[in-house]
Amino acid sequence: MSVRPDFLQQHLFNWETLDLVCSGKSSLDAKNYLTEMYGAEQVYDFLVGYGFDLKNPVENAELFGIYQEALQFIKRYFLKEGNPDGLEMSVPSFLFMLTDISELFMLATGKSGAKPNVEEALWAGVVLKVMHTILHADKDLRYRYFSVVQQQIFDRFYKFIVRDEENMLFMKNDSGFVVPLVDFQTKAKKTRDSIIIKLLHKQENVAEELFDRIGVRFVTKSKLDSLRVLKFLVTNYVVMINNIKPSRSQNTLVDLGLMKKRTNTLLKKTLREGWGEEKYLAELSQLVDSCAPGGATTDRNAHTSQEYRAIHFTGRQLIKYRNPFMSQFNEVRKSAMKDKEQPLAKELLALDTSPISRDVRFFYPFEVQIADEQSHQQNTQGEASHQEYKRSQVKSAMKRIFKPLMDLKGLS
Repeated sequence: MSVRPDFLQQHLFNWETLDLVCSGKSSLDAKNYLTEMYGAEQVYDFLVGYGFDLKNPVENAELFGIYQEALQFIKRYFLKEGNPDGLEMSVPSFLFMLTDISELFMLATGKSGAKPNVEEALWAGVVLKVMHTILHADKDLRYRYFSVVQQQIFDRFYKFIVRDEENMLFMKNDSGFVVPLVDFQTKAKKTRDSIIIKLLHKQENVAEELFDRIGVRFVTKSKLDSLRVLKFLVTNYVVMINNIKPSRSQNTLVDLGLMKKRTNTLLKKTLREGWGEEKYLAELSQLVDSCAPGGATTDRNAHTSQEYRAIHFTGRQLIKYRNPFMSQFNEVRKSAMKDKEQPLAKELLALDTSPISRDVRFFYPFEVQIADEQSHQQNTQGEASHQEYKRSQVKSAMKRIFKPLMDLKGLS
């Protein structure tokens, strides 16, 4: 048998790595999550490149904590012991006995022992994928401003939400534009586990690409009122059309093209027959109801039911955050100015505060859903329910990260 020359190793390509970089695929979909490591030194270099120095005890402990959390997360959501829809598997005991995080990387590459163990390598890869996702969920810089973000976005909507003496709900502005509402809901803060599940099944797998941490829902009496809500939001600059993310817009409520054609005919008839406002709105409402889409388009999200009916889009708002530290620090400086000769006062006054941000401004996404009462009831029942949607997400994430291991064990 001929011996392979040493120089060949320098010129061989890892085809899966090239495919991941060049073809728009995610590393979560890789069969061999790590394939280029042959020793502890390469593991260390990889983690430094990723952002963790294992020689730093704090960073080492943080990474090992994420490892422990990943094991519990897998048990809770993807295996039968925590989820009735989970896999008939158990986390192997060797994973609970690891004390050095470097060993996990060596296991994933099949380089930890004299004889590679394929199943152990795949299990290690599953854990690393979940760890990677948890880290992205935790390291979103904007998350620290979430309470401020939530308040500023919701305030723009609440400004126009009113109730009358009979407790009826409306959208109303100062010029008298009124739209009756059945309900107005704000989305509570997304749980950390929900964020991780969502990232595990998203192609991008980065927290910056989550657009539904903040959301509002309008439920109206009719489809016509749903369109009037949309008009209200735009004309009152609650939603800036320039800041809408186009790829996130979805309309399965009304066929706008068909409505446009029929409305032109209705306008001519209104002028010809001299209809008043009440008659026109009654006819327009019937017209809108007759313009149902031919079929729901759910290409944007495979977990959305085909029965889902709503106008759904993502806006972005410029958030303005004022650092409370600076106002407090300036008060301390004023006190120090009264006795400049004190050593502590001198040091305080000499501090350079220019690197500390006084104001932070950034765009943050929020979701808007608008549906009439009948569609909303349909959306929240049966296959279109939120619970079914979340269940579908968990299944998708499970199949995605466990696929190589499921294939190995012949599981469907």
